[in-house]
Amino acid sequence: MRSVETRNWRVWSFAVALACGIGAGLDAEGVAADPATEAGVGPNIVWIVSDDQGYADLGCFGSRQVKTPNLDRLAAGGVRLTNFYVSWPACTPSRGSLLTGRYPQRNGIYDMIRNEAPDYGYRYSPEEYEVTFERIGGMDTREILLPELLRQQGYRTAIFGKWDLGSLRRFLPTSRGFDEFYGFVNTGIDYFTHERYGVPSMYRDDRPTQEDRGTYCTQLFEREAVRFLRRHHAEPFFLYIPFNAPHSASNLDPVIRSAPQGTDAYKALYPELQAGAGLQSATRYGKPAQVRNRAGRRLEYCAAVTEMDAAIGRILDVLDEFDLTDSTMIVFLSDNGGSGIADNGPLRGHKAQMWEGGVRVPAIVRFPPRIPAGQQRDQFLSTLDLLPTTLAVTGSDLPSGLQIDGFDMWSVLATNATSPRTEMFWKRRGDRAARVGNWKWVDAEAGGGLFDLTHDVGESRDLSQQHPDILAHLQERYGQWLAEMERAEPRGPFRNF
Repeated sequence: MRSVETRNWRVWSFAVALACGIGAGLDAEGVAADPATEAGVGPNIVWIVSDDQGYADLGCFGSRQVKTPNLDRLAAGGVRLTNFYVSWPACTPSRGSLLTGRYPQRNGIYDMIRNEAPDYGYRYSPEEYEVTFERIGGMDTREILLPELLRQQGYRTAIFGKWDLGSLRRFLPTSRGFDEFYGFVNTGIDYFTHERYGVPSMYRDDRPTQEDRGTYCTQLFEREAVRFLRRHHAEPFFLYIPFNAPHSASNLDPVIRSAPQGTDAYKALYPELQAGAGLQSATRYGKPAQVRNRAGRRLEYCAAVTEMDAAIGRILDVLDEFDLTDSTMIVFLSDNGGSGIADNGPLRGHKAQMWEGGVRVPAIVRFPPRIPAGQQRDQFLSTLDLLPTTLAVTGSDLPSGLQIDGFDMWSVLATNATSPRTEMFWKRRGDRAARVGNWKWVDAEAGGGLFDLTHDVGESRDLSQQHPDILAHLQERYGQWLAEMERAEPRGPFRNF
């Protein structure tokens, strides 16, 4: 680990570089330079991930309802990424790609690690749960995750929040490059009990814990992140905060399960929704049940987002307190498209679908003064690009022979240069999609067609008949990509090898 003296020298050298006029993100030739190579500084890295947040559910992305003053503050100090994609339209595979820089079909996590019995109202006994796939499944231990690479560079690494890549000890964050972990191991929990359909799911490092049962989990993740920053502000760090807000609550009670969970204090910020909130009749688990009505679900959702936003604000305040703002690169994104209660406008569709509303997400990057403030980037980018960009910014090396699927997008962030990404592909069971340039092809249970995203971001006009040659080209590229994925060295838990 680097000493405090080394850390202080690196911050001083960074300040000298800025004073010499290279703070605008350009070298002497006017080319975007990576901070690590330019000033000898490996900056702090903070990744913040929301869960199922709608594309339009931030003030800085156009919402007039959801209150997100701190995410708006983050965007005002950095750049908004409006054309930013995840590798899969739901939780587990999306998060696996985020930390590996590899397509789900390459890293082995190309479907959810979850049990389906709770979908039918079944509660597992502890003995049953121990041998279910949700308990024993996990990311292949041969995969190399970003925290492992950063720790080799002397970074202190921590995750507070949702892990979702395996709960056996060999799969836990502390076995995959993180020094510290406090959070839950599954794809969702009850915000207060921290149980997943009755199963306790919180861990501290590699041990289960119920120490904070009853406390709203967003507050816990904020608490742990603040404590981490206070302990390690004098050394380089990678802080990963994957909130579960505003994911719906994993509780078998139909009322609770029908929405996220907010606290009373934050629900009070939405009196117009409170006035209309109530219950309605529905069928759940094959029986008549009561669930929250739309206003009630939206109330819980908005309150969960705003309390998460407040937690983010507290983290930003602590960075300011320790004069770390200018030496910290912050990335914010949603793990996939918004749920059915989210606002994904102007995009079509939602979480779990191949439409833009399932795979295009809001994202923000701030790194003053290396990245300009208050700007927008409309270039084609992806979560696959975050790992190579972070490695470049921190001066870390990609292991020899490791095949990744992303690009260093630093020049796009710093100077609005052309994105190196020109295509991307998605596969979720029988659903398929490809984007090549500004053309998008979808073939899925929810519908399909060929769409020109330049003029039709809402995917409302199928141009398959007008442009059969373009359709054939996208289908051909998809087939070539799929063949490449199938040729890759197989990874568990789903591949047959």
